[in-house]
Amino acid sequence: ERLRHIPYENLDRSDCASQMGFVFDTPRFANTVPFFRFQRFGGHSDARTESDHKLVVVMVGLPARGKSYIVKKLKRYLSWLGFQTKIFNVGDRRRLAGSIDDYEENKTSKKERQPSRCVMSVSGNGDGNECSGCSNNNSNSNSRAAAANEVTSTTHQPPQSCNRCDTLHSSVFFDPDNKKAKQIREQVAMDVFEDLLRWLQAGGQIAIHDATNSTIERRNALINRLKTEADVNLLFVESICTDKDIINRNIKLKTQSPDYIGIDPEVAEADFRARLRNYERAYRTIGSAEEKFEVQYCKIIDVGKKVIAYNIQGFLESQVVFYLMNMNLEPRVIYITRHGESEDNLTGHIGGDTSLAPNGTRYAAALARFIDRRRLEFASEVEEQNQRLAHFMMGNGSSGNNSELERAASQESNASNSTRYPPESPAMQRHVQPDFEIWTSMLKRTMETAEHFDPERYRIKNIRSLNEIYAGKFEGMTYEEIARNYPEEYEARQLDKFFYRYPGIGGESYADVVLRLQQVIVELERIRHSVLIVTHRAMARTLLSYFMDIPTTHMPEMDLPLEYVYACEPRPFGNFLRVWKYDKQIDDFEEVDSASVLKIRYPKALLPDQATATLLPSPAETAYSSKH
Repeated sequence: ERLRHIPYENLDRSDCASQMGFVFDTPRFANTVPFFRFQRFGGHSDARTESDHKLVVVMVGLPARGKSYIVKKLKRYLSWLGFQTKIFNVGDRRRLAGSIDDYEENKTSKKERQPSRCVMSVSGNGDGNECSGCSNNNSNSNSRAAAANEVTSTTHQPPQSCNRCDTLHSSVFFDPDNKKAKQIREQVAMDVFEDLLRWLQAGGQIAIHDATNSTIERRNALINRLKTEADVNLLFVESICTDKDIINRNIKLKTQSPDYIGIDPEVAEADFRARLRNYERAYRTIGSAEEKFEVQYCKIIDVGKKVIAYNIQGFLESQVVFYLMNMNLEPRVIYITRHGESEDNLTGHIGGDTSLAPNGTRYAAALARFIDRRRLEFASEVEEQNQRLAHFMMGNGSSGNNSELERAASQESNASNSTRYPPESPAMQRHVQPDFEIWTSMLKRTMETAEHFDPERYRIKNIRSLNEIYAGKFEGMTYEEIARNYPEEYEARQLDKFFYRYPGIGGESYADVVLRLQQVIVELERIRHSVLIVTHRAMARTLLSYFMDIPTTHMPEMDLPLEYVYACEPRPFGNFLRVWKYDKQIDDFEEVDSASVLKIRYPKALLPDQATATLLPSPAETAYSSKH
């Protein structure tokens, strides 16, 4: 309580100074930047330190250009840093709006819709505005093929919606000449923007407007609306893609979106390509029209291969642009493991710098063999995935829609700089350049865990930022000793482990650890090859909370025992998690269910009546599904 109420003007007092800098009150982030700080979770109104600076990130770009991929990564990163961040998706609201007739009938009242699982068709059955699942004649495989052929023809267009069920919007709905549909789309986008502003006014910090926003008129409307809001900055982020292979792959993924639930993939793809052509007719890239308003914008070309930034001034905007500059789509795996069992692990002492125990040495040797094997297995998995993707895309005679405006925008900074990806698959390149790095902390137990790796095949780096959280004057003690000798400190840590900072010079909190690992995260996003991180429990918790989008409120309670390897593989819709456990009897690793391994243990002081271990949501619910 004393630390919580230290006023700003007293922060330079000698009794408040420490090796880590000035001691802020516990809800604040451990540095001197006034707007880069954490908020206390749980509604402690007396301790909230909301930033006066708020940011709206408005996405721009054609469909299938990776906007959702960028948005999800950006939200995960900013939330991990402690900023209250939320995505406002216009497509989700559009789907709730229904067809043109439904929207006009329900302008004042919104009702949830459950889209039927049907196949889009324009076969002429009924009145021509019915899906094949609702037509008078039952559809079969032949009629489905006929529907696919008719959608791709130039003489027929799919209906805007089905009169009997609630088929999601077809390509005609996105025709720029369709005035009624255009009015609905513009109104829905502005309605979502109003929700976004209300959320910021209620305490949010960074809001992301996830939509195409591909016309100058739409962007001007957003700019003019934001002029009336004080202390809210605007940043446009445009995603441009000139690589037809990436566009075709994204189009294939779009056929599994909520717009095409239950619809034949061939019909869905033909309709989505028609939607793209409609968008391209009205699409205008960000440029002089926005620059006259002195707005800030950033263009991400081919997922970070080229970045164009204009008028970036704010701190939050700089954080966003810096992060987006370090993205890539290379297949890789981030392996995270704790060091082998150490001498302090046997005695229960925290901190310190002891060597490995005999069990830890055996684990280190098995870990080297396991990574050697997994390295080869992953290269094979990537090649198999590429073969399946190539087979999946075979028969598609049309190339990916590639707007001339996109091609021009990608060349405006350097016409001679080609942004095409090399024709070889990343897995084939991996055989030519078998890069694999091992990162450890500067403490003996992690460096000894990495001693069994061949330095000629692995690049081993010792990084101080990966050191265990520093326990201050509690270094070398057991938790039982802390509870017995410092009961108030022990209880304070149990009640607020994320913000609790160990007393003494250099004592850290989990909030301090997040700041320490920020550059590590950016480097992990930048590198194009796999990495094994051998670190400590607090570091592993913090890293996994970033990759798996686990709230910081759960991070300090994650149960991560020794002798587990957590593998995070970046995928189009998130990071896919696999977990292996070391088995002493066979001296090798066995894969286990990741959903059953990631547990959170709440202190009894917080939840005395609740089970000691509660499962976190399955990573498969937020990560890229393996069946895709």
